[in-house]
Amino acid sequence: GSNNRLDEATRPRANANRLFNSENNNRGGYNVGNLYYYAGTVLNIEWTIPESPTLCNNYDCNRDIRYGMHETYDNYMLCKHRTRNKGLFTADQNLKGNSAIYTRQNPAGTRRGYECSEERDYYPYWHGTQWKDIAILTSEPTRCPYYQAESQNVKSRWQCVVPVGYYRNHIRRRSKDFIPNNKIDCEKIVYPENDPNGTRGRWSEYPSHGIPAPECREADWSRDNHLGNTIGGYPMMYNWTIPDDFQENCVLRLRYNISTKEFDGWSGDINSTLNSVKPNEPTWLDVLSRFNLNQTEGEKRGYLYEQNPNVQVFRKIGNSGFRLQLAINTNQFGRTFQDRSHRFAIRKRPKELEDKLIHNLNVRGKRGNIVQVYPAVEYDFVPNTLLISKNSYVHVQWTGSNTNPNNNDGQGKAGTDRSNIVMLRNKIYPEGNRGSNGLYGHWGNNYPNILANSNFTGLSSQDMLNLALLSPNQFGGEMSELDDAGTYFDLGPRKVTSNGIYYYMSTRNNNFSNRSQKGRIVVIDYVTTEKKIGWNGGNLTINGNQQGLWIQQGALQSLVDIRLEIWNRNDGERRIVAAHGSMKVGDGYASDYLVVYPFANFSSQPFEMTLQLDSKVTSEIHIYHSSYLNNAQSWRRVPNVDIKDNIARFSRHEGGIYVARTQPATAAIVGIVIAVVAGVIVILASVIYFKRRPEAWTNVSDRARNIHRSLQSKI
Repeated sequence: GSNNRLDEATRPRANANRLFNSENNNRGGYNVGNLYYYAGTVLNIEWTIPESPTLCNNYDCNRDIRYGMHETYDNYMLCKHRTRNKGLFTADQNLKGNSAIYTRQNPAGTRRGYECSEERDYYPYWHGTQWKDIAILTSEPTRCPYYQAESQNVKSRWQCVVPVGYYRNHIRRRSKDFIPNNKIDCEKIVYPENDPNGTRGRWSEYPSHGIPAPECREADWSRDNHLGNTIGGYPMMYNWTIPDDFQENCVLRLRYNISTKEFDGWSGDINSTLNSVKPNEPTWLDVLSRFNLNQTEGEKRGYLYEQNPNVQVFRKIGNSGFRLQLAINTNQFGRTFQDRSHRFAIRKRPKELEDKLIHNLNVRGKRGNIVQVYPAVEYDFVPNTLLISKNSYVHVQWTGSNTNPNNNDGQGKAGTDRSNIVMLRNKIYPEGNRGSNGLYGHWGNNYPNILANSNFTGLSSQDMLNLALLSPNQFGGEMSELDDAGTYFDLGPRKVTSNGIYYYMSTRNNNFSNRSQKGRIVVIDYVTTEKKIGWNGGNLTINGNQQGLWIQQGALQSLVDIRLEIWNRNDGERRIVAAHGSMKVGDGYASDYLVVYPFANFSSQPFEMTLQLDSKVTSEIHIYHSSYLNNAQSWRRVPNVDIKDNIARFSRHEGGIYVARTQPATAAIVGIVIAVVAGVIVILASVIYFKRRPEAWTNVSDRARNIHRSLQSKI
């Protein structure tokens, strides 16, 4: 994220109020850099969490090409002139005004670009916003239906449109007049005043964005005060499929709310009636009853919700009346942080890539050692491990900066960011249990492989040369440490044609202070997809929408990482045999293998599954399931399967291996056997009869000759 940085060479950001209020540490953020993404591609979004911006030139962000703008000027002016929501709990904060730019977190109404403070601090916001929702990750998934239904993606908003004369002569000139935020007060406005035929305020509907509701699920667990890293030390992450919303100027905003248990912010009882009556007085929020204190004793001992209260923890220690001061800032208890990306573009795919699966591979981090860059991070590839299927595409692209602090550690010209990609040399010492087949490079090495001996996902020698030397845009210059290369590099989408595990590095960022800017691409020869699904339910499909699983709301009690794989028949049998298993049910295949992870019973309620069947199969089909990946010898027939239009539908509770098998046509075989047996009996009986009565055989022969003559054309 930018954290309001532009292109400054100082360690702290130069302007914390440039475009938005991040509430973040001044040292966070990355300098300006722009990328583009093709619609429909998969972008790995990562973020860190702290603790769990000078304004546009002459206040004119519309024409300020240096500082720029995110929201529009009209957005800010409507916010500045609209009545704030006076039913909100603002604690003991002394709000300096009555418009929507004044909130508990921004009581002074400080301007940041064209941002509306009230919209920033509250979600879902009750008035219109330019922002389109992508996803909501929450610790309270039961609120997901509410979030999704109230998102402006799917629900319109209402707003008061006042007469032009009223706006010019009252709102713009009088600080006490505001645009109403409700229908009743809106429709009371008449201009000119006291004119029965004057123009009235109009409560108008503004349409939704007309796009699907945002995904909503549980947030991953994260560790407090360690940049919010998750299990294994990895950053929090969300895979976003870029929408078909073609724009050259896009910004990604990420807001994160740190709630408090001091009060229930979702309760309707926590409202303006609990606010302080006068400045510097405590709020009416009940704290003392939690400690079994009555009103008198609680107030006497300081158990009040206010700014930095002095609390008498013990009734009495000697004669001192010992107290402790609590560092409570009431404008930050229940607090919204945010960060925003630099500008990026969403572009239409080239025609030859319209139906291809494309993954994005980028670079994160900034120049310096871990102390110098904190709370940002050092260089890394994103995603650090990329799992993809053979014949899919990877779009390699990154950007950097020439204005990092000059005293930050790193290789090459001071202040500059550069990255490149070269294959690491092959494994030279044992590590782990993995064999060497299909393994290219080794994370334990720090020397690159010789280009002529390298295989990197099947890329051409020219592509590998471009990744190493940042060509073809760069021609000549001092390139030993990439100093004369530009800050931006784009290889473009490239098809992955070779299976294997490929370890690569950046030769520039490989010294003591920036060691190991390394990455890994794992290329598999089967199709796979992955998604996290929780209490709110969801679906995961593979190879289009014909096969996958559909999980109902409430079926999962926690977040589950679900992965699907498609194995073709030969690959599936090879894997099963290698795992000491066998396929002894049915007599032929009617589908590929559909593999669902985790193999355990992970759902409290049955979920629906679908399996794509072969269109040419006419015999009876049964679906079989095995729960044992390492010893697939036990196969059970799946009951209650509905087959229609070459799709098998059935309900399950668990993952595992699923496959459709044809069955022997038992009824037809029995019918044929009976017919043959009957024919043999007739023949034997006839032989015995004619042996006993030769004259009968003579009569039959004579009749046969006569019939043969009658059928001839000439007699």
